[in-house]
Amino acid sequence: MTQAIHATFTASVTDLKRDPTGTVRAGEGAAVAILNRNAPVFYCVPAATYEAMLERLEDAELNALASARADMPEVPVHLDDL
Repeated sequence: MTQAIHATFTASVTDLKRDPTGTVRAGEGAAVAILNRNAPVFYCVPAATYEAMLERLEDAELNALASARADMPEVPVHLDDL
């Protein structure tokens, strides 16, 4: 069974063991697919890229929540009541 590789850069598990930081750096900020027997077993991403991915996921979740609540009736609130 063929498995898609969702990365421009690839490295073997052996390469990752030999030089973890260099393997991540080879991805130039993008994900590196780590292969075992020519099949991807996981993706290695730099910390900054991972943080950016988490922020985008959170933004998408908040947008979905806002869209779901867009048709709800408004509730008047006065700041003095808070």
